[in-house]
Amino acid sequence: MNGEIQLKKTYVLDTNVLLQSPHALESFGDNIVILPEVILEELDKFKKEPNELGANARYVARYLDRLREKGRLNAGVVLDNGGVLKVEMNHYNVELPKSWDKHTCDNRILQVCKGLQEEGHSVFLITKDIFERIKGDIVDVVSQDFFSEQVPIYEDQYTGRIEVYVHPDKINEFYSNRQPIKPEDITIYQTAAKPMIPELEVNQFLIMRSLNNAKQTALGRFSGKEIIPLKYLNVNPFGVTARNAGQKFMQEALLADADTVPLVIVKGPAGTAKTFYALAAGLHKILEERTKMYRKILVCRPNVTMDEELGFLPGTEEEKIAPFMRPIRDNLEILIDDDEERRYYNEKELKDKVDELFDRKIITSEALAYLRGRSINRHWVIIDEAQNLTPKQVKGIITRAGMGTKIILLGDPHQIDHPFLDERTNGLCYAAEKMKGSKLCCQITLAENECERSPLAYEAATRM
Repeated sequence: MNGEIQLKKTYVLDTNVLLQSPHALESFGDNIVILPEVILEELDKFKKEPNELGANARYVARYLDRLREKGRLNAGVVLDNGGVLKVEMNHYNVELPKSWDKHTCDNRILQVCKGLQEEGHSVFLITKDIFERIKGDIVDVVSQDFFSEQVPIYEDQYTGRIEVYVHPDKINEFYSNRQPIKPEDITIYQTAAKPMIPELEVNQFLIMRSLNNAKQTALGRFSGKEIIPLKYLNVNPFGVTARNAGQKFMQEALLADADTVPLVIVKGPAGTAKTFYALAAGLHKILEERTKMYRKILVCRPNVTMDEELGFLPGTEEEKIAPFMRPIRDNLEILIDDDEERRYYNEKELKDKVDELFDRKIITSEALAYLRGRSINRHWVIIDEAQNLTPKQVKGIITRAGMGTKIILLGDPHQIDHPFLDERTNGLCYAAEKMKGSKLCCQITLAENECERSPLAYEAATRM
């Protein structure tokens, strides 16, 4: 038995891992998975919650209940993948720093880790709680985040864009005759001494610079076979003009028909006009184009409460959600009245114009919880602040898309409010990495120098 212990690793799971990723119990191969008994108490607190945390707690409960048919959980039960799951009841006498309260869940988990180490196990604490990992280091317990749904660090994530160099004659033909450019005709480096052809993803956007003059540029998109000119470069959706390359790429992705590009993912810092442009493009499609492709704009924000607390708030559903939709209304005020000098002279008139969009159901808003189980057809769906989604939530949203629906995920991975998410585990970045290279998805990461909100917003984005 001792030899077997040495060969296998022992993973002690924290409650937060199971609340975010209930399938984690099956993610450690033929090793040993330990659940300290205090975790069962913690999960029990969440089982009645009508949100994702509650659903995950109930999933774990059902999973453990099925395992009871195979044997006693406190003795260890063999999993289908060859591993062993055990509910640990021992190690109450393990010493921790005297100032630590042994009755807290986190410290009880560390007690179990230390006790298993003393028995000869190769122990790894798996937790999404940074402070728990720090405390693990203090007592010499190796601790890790849960990596199953993690994507690369933000700096290495897919941006949907690339800068390359190309012969000036090719750029001239691209402009004058809209002649596509072949991937083998571009290079990452401007010097001929270091030619290097980049690997392109389908729907990746390109800023192509002349080998002779870097200021001579052209914008294109990789179709999967060749680099083609932007189709909507000269369109001004709802009177809005793109002011930089990032916005031109975003406009191209948004205006593409839902039957060719039903999913758009836009990442970027505050002030880069993500929400503004998504609303402008949606209003352009519904109010200005004659195709009537979309029935309405549906706006959702993850920070709208997703549990029963929403039901206890006074008023109708729209009245309950209204406070969370104020950023949307701020953008609509600018879109509805483009006269910057006189826009706010008559506040009531401006409010009435925005209200009309909601009264006529051109724009509607919902809490994300109400999207579950729906099949959404011919809608322009904007998910704002999508960095606060979990990977499971973002999958649930994208799979709601019916025929003719376009889903737009917007967010800034540097502004995450969810306690268990970071730049590598949030739903926005998860979707971006998983959908990279899909012909049904266009995505773009906007840069800090493409901030257009105000000089102060740009200064803060670059300095702070």
